[in-house]
Amino acid sequence: MSLPHAILTALLEKPSSGLELTRRFDKSIGYFWSATHQQIYRELGKLEDAGLIRALPSPQPTRGQRKAYEVLPAGRAELTAWVGKEEDPKPIRSALLLRMRAAAVVGPQGLQAELRRHLALHQEQLAEYEQIEERDFPAGRDGAQDRMRHLVLRGGIELETFWIGWITEALDTMEQLPKSPAGD
Repeated sequence: MSLPHAILTALLEKPSSGLELTRRFDKSIGYFWSATHQQIYRELGKLEDAGLIRALPSPQPTRGQRKAYEVLPAGRAELTAWVGKEEDPKPIRSALLLRMRAAAVVGPQGLQAELRRHLALHQEQLAEYEQIEERDFPAGRDGAQDRMRHLVLRGGIELETFWIGWITEALDTMEQLPKSPAGD
């Protein structure tokens, strides 16, 4: 149920057309809650049907033109209620962790190359997050909304830092393993 709440959040930050919303989503919320453009457009329709958002009036006919959406009071109330709800953490589903477990049984053939590829991807993502942090959160920018947004970004930075450290440790461990078949 989080995609509608992600969309409500983005629209409360700035009323947008579906296209503008998908572009903004890709540059912010999409880092931690992914959705395809089709899913976003489909959800916009559901939110409008539910009376949580509305298309802003257009001075011209809307055929072929973008509709801009805004959140209605019922949408704000829904988002406010959702923010305070309890939700248990979800278990991690990681194919990479599962591959490591499988490698303990069948041997690590090819796994080191995949670990190095993942390491590079996490290093790239960390560099991107750090650029965003430098650009969007300079010293002195400490309004309440900025601090909360920065905290979300810091969570992403910490997750990437974790993965870089873990993968580095996994590669180091694999280098130190004897070259005999697994299961010995």
